[in-house]
Amino acid sequence: MDDFTYEGLLQKNSEFLWNPFTQMSQYLHDTPVIIETGDGVTLTDINGKTYFDGNSSLWLNVHGHRQNELDQALRDQLDKIAHSTLLGMANIPAILLAEQLVKISPDSVNKVFYSDSGATAVEIAIKMAFAYWKRVGHPERKKFLAFKDGYHGDTVAAMSVGGIGLYREEFGPLLFDAIHTPFPYAYGFDGSAEECVSLCLENLESTLNNEGDQIAAFVIEPLVQGAAGMRMMPEGFLSKITQMAKESGVLVIADEVATGFCRTGELFAVNHEGVLPDIMAVGKGLTGGYLPLAATLVSDKIYEAFLGSPGEQKAFYHGHSFTGNQLGCAVALKNLELTEKDDLTRQVAGKSLSLSLLLNGIAELEHVGEVRQKGFMVGIELAQSKKDRRPFPAGELTGHKVCLSCRELGLLTRPLGDVVVFLPPLTSTVEELSEMTAILTEAIAKTTRTK
Repeated sequence: MDDFTYEGLLQKNSEFLWNPFTQMSQYLHDTPVIIETGDGVTLTDINGKTYFDGNSSLWLNVHGHRQNELDQALRDQLDKIAHSTLLGMANIPAILLAEQLVKISPDSVNKVFYSDSGATAVEIAIKMAFAYWKRVGHPERKKFLAFKDGYHGDTVAAMSVGGIGLYREEFGPLLFDAIHTPFPYAYGFDGSAEECVSLCLENLESTLNNEGDQIAAFVIEPLVQGAAGMRMMPEGFLSKITQMAKESGVLVIADEVATGFCRTGELFAVNHEGVLPDIMAVGKGLTGGYLPLAATLVSDKIYEAFLGSPGEQKAFYHGHSFTGNQLGCAVALKNLELTEKDDLTRQVAGKSLSLSLLLNGIAELEHVGEVRQKGFMVGIELAQSKKDRRPFPAGELTGHKVCLSCRELGLLTRPLGDVVVFLPPLTSTVEELSEMTAILTEAIAKTTRTK
């Protein structure tokens, strides 16, 4: 008989399971959490301890766990069919979801191509942009522009445009060269915020002047660099850089995988500044956090470049076995319906103001250098010295220790180095946000008190 005790499952984890983005020796040493159930904004482990889900199960839970209507949407679809291929045929949920995605997305994107994760949605966007320029007679446009310290996923092309050295250095020989331009991260800049922005714009302008006619697309995380530590673009920067790209004839790819579906207080982050991307990648919150489903939305001009007779071989030769999976599309449809019915965009925008007030106390802590927030995306930068923003020694793993302390107090989240990430489910109440930020405050103060 299988042993479903904590000790038995931990032993199986040790013997058989390799967790992603995880140093397994440390993970097993830290007495890991093994989740058994979820309900609303909480998760409960195999030992019966309940925690707040402080990072939305990796930034993707929208309406909470075991949401009745999402659960029922899955059950209803299972009574019909779980999956059939989208290659050369279609299915009802995939068609209906594509229609809804086009209706709610920026006016510039009108066709939907499905995949199964944010990384593959970006991978597809890059391949589409590259192939588009070949089909319209400009094969010289084959370079890609992106931001330093950006993150777009772990597939090969997505890593190539990503700019976080830790994630890409080992795989350098597998990647293509991309152009990386500075991001306006004023916290780490030796000068004023205005000088930081000016320098970034000057660098971008120079790059576009010198190489713009060779660049296929500019890949952007709109407003928030997530994996870099929740770094925020200053107001107006997004619209400025996309305008500069378009004036150089460069396609704009908006990577909305982390920022989409109300996470920033707008349905999509590009909506804050009225940006109209040529291609947009979405994932994470698309199914409310239930199933792996992603989509790449494109403009009509890009879609039409791939049309032709079969003999011309102009089709887009890309696809996945589970492309347009009925279960994922069915729950995504219900997710979009709930988002509209509950006016989630307005809810998040309103509660973000309350969250900002709750974060003020954390910002005042002795070893917090900066708190960055956009909607329900929060990064808390820890610092050995608040005055000169001197970081803790990397080997001390201060962010990791803070998150372990949070776990002890009943909140689960993950750090990005010494940035403590806080991305609660979007339906969290102000009372729940208050409880969660109180835990964060206590954990940070407790962990850094002896530093």
